[in-house]
Amino acid sequence: MSQAGQPSPGQSEPAQAADVVTFPMPAGRVFAWHTHEGHQLAWAASGVLTVRTDFAAFVLPPTRALWIPAGVRHETLSAGHAVMRTVYLRPDRCPVRWPDCTPVAASALLAEVISYLEDPGLDPARRAHGETMLADLLEPVTMTTIEVPMPVEARAREVAQALSNDPADGRTLAEWGREVGASGRTLARAFVADTGLPFGRWRGLLRLRDAMVALATGESVASAARRVGYESTSAFVAAFRRETGVTPATYFHRQTSQRT
Repeated sequence: MSQAGQPSPGQSEPAQAADVVTFPMPAGRVFAWHTHEGHQLAWAASGVLTVRTDFAAFVLPPTRALWIPAGVRHETLSAGHAVMRTVYLRPDRCPVRWPDCTPVAASALLAEVISYLEDPGLDPARRAHGETMLADLLEPVTMTTIEVPMPVEARAREVAQALSNDPADGRTLAEWGREVGASGRTLARAFVADTGLPFGRWRGLLRLRDAMVALATGESVASAARRVGYESTSAFVAAFRRETGVTPATYFHRQTSQRT
């Protein structure tokens, strides 16, 4: 088992190169920070997953899967109900050698192949053909990732954690300072020193990341904007465009279109 309770393929040494496991994930489920001895392909068969690494966060609707190389530290969570279907791949039997986490298109055919390989009674020759096809179908795609590093300083981290729980909270740093026992200037310096980002920029990225999860579940742009604290939909759309280069409608329509 991995540290998060997910099976690691390297430990059981199965005959097959790819091992498929399905995880029902109720809202709020988290597989905390862990690594795997083998490669992993994480895919939301339904709902939306967020996979966080030390460097980025990937929001995965059913049209996207994520290649996670062996040994990469990550956590996986679901804001709403989701079903994660994971493919664990033995590095010595896998032709894919991508060294970094890589989003791939979750086409209808890839979804069928993953389901096919989940059958424990599959004939070895057919399984080998299916595993070859799986590798052939892994098509990298461009995907916006939102990195929201957490500050280390205790009082700044307390503020960051509170905002992670409620990104719509609009209190200023001076107001937060009275809450945690530090001046607004001290908190501002801590955010820049620990995250490399001014507080306003950090909070904007946090809001955008959480809004992308809501949008990926089908929530309207106006509702997602309100959920994370924007007073107007137009302000949210402008912020989204600054980070991704496109509007929310274009971004998620493009993801849906690329599945077929």
